[in-house]
Amino acid sequence: MNMKAQFWSFDVIFSIVIFSVAITVLAFTWYQINSQLSIAYGNGAMIMQLQAGALASMLLSPGSPSNWNSYVNTTNTSTWSGISIGIGTNTSSIDPNKLYTLMSMANYNYQATKQALGVGFDYYITITGQTSRGGALNISIGENPGAHGALTVYVEKRSSYIDGMPVQVVIELWTNTPFGVE
Repeated sequence: MNMKAQFWSFDVIFSIVIFSVAITVLAFTWYQINSQLSIAYGNGAMIMQLQAGALASMLLSPGSPSNWNSYVNTTNTSTWSGISIGIGTNTSSIDPNKLYTLMSMANYNYQATKQALGVGFDYYITITGQTSRGGALNISIGENPGAHGALTVYVEKRSSYIDGMPVQVVIELWTNTPFGVE
């Protein structure tokens, strides 16, 4: 009774093959799930980043038409279509009249200004600096992410001028949806 060759019998070889196939299928499934999660969460953060950059560039431009604020009725959202909102001037400064028009629009209907600004996320814009009379300038437009429990915030900072005085423009796009870390 010699049983040395019985270890490599058909049953052992078949079980090794089944085990190998099961591990391969498990690894492939795990890879697919991981890739799909990365795409879903990674694209959200990337879209937020792209929208924040586009919003900052558009916001500090003169807008289209360049005197768009004279065409807008701040309490009638139907007059907000067909324009591109920009609070800047051709000399890289902020036009106070355009700024106050945007503030009035956001105070009247925040949700409609998100569409007018071309963003799919909530926004919060702050403009800080000094006034020409020496006082502090602190303007905010939109909804503060800290007050609404934001889980993901993307910040874009730009510099500009109001009445010849330098100001810091901070644009925050935020959401209550968590995105994965890229």
